[in-house]
Amino acid sequence: IGSRLERRKRLEMKHEALLAIERGLRANGSQCIAGLDEAGRGPLAGPVSVGCVILPEDIHLPGLDDSKKMSMKTREEMYDRIVEKASAWSVTLLDNLEIDELGIHNAVLEGMRRAVDHLPVRPDTALIDGRFAPGLECRERAIVDGDAMCLSIAAASVVAKVTRDRIMVEMDARYPGYGFAGHKGYGCGEHVEALRRLGPCSIHRFSYRTIAEVS
Repeated sequence: IGSRLERRKRLEMKHEALLAIERGLRANGSQCIAGLDEAGRGPLAGPVSVGCVILPEDIHLPGLDDSKKMSMKTREEMYDRIVEKASAWSVTLLDNLEIDELGIHNAVLEGMRRAVDHLPVRPDTALIDGRFAPGLECRERAIVDGDAMCLSIAAASVVAKVTRDRIMVEMDARYPGYGFAGHKGYGCGEHVEALRRLGPCSIHRFSYRTIAEVS
């Protein structure tokens, strides 16, 4: 019992720390704050996924963290809680063809603009994971490692990653042999070996060096 209480206490403290940025903004007049993050910047195949989440002021999601620090099971459970409790949320996907056309950096920024446009409400402030803001029609604040520092961005990271992971499981059934269900398109040894054996398929990012080298 003691260890469970300690863990719950740690989660609550972490939750409070992750809300500090939003509370500071609300104290300065922001009412509608959106968090933005992407999943799938690095993979050799599949889309990049951009999540956008607006959480209510009284949100309580202990255990929410940077999606990369959470187990798959915990991410899936947290995804359901986020979409249930969020004031608004959206996910935008840019496929490998758009990534090849725009470049991954510009594709992520475009995805962020689309994700905000797809919200049913207009945020007055957007908190963005990383160094670059996409140029939204609201106040923007880019935060390096924001998914580990800000609850809204952490929520966006979970929504983006769970959505993309589910798509890559579907792609595994459509394009067997590459192992997409396991590595989700990242350039691990298994994936590179499959590329050498099978060649790239139609969801690979041909602008990426590894694909060019095996094509």
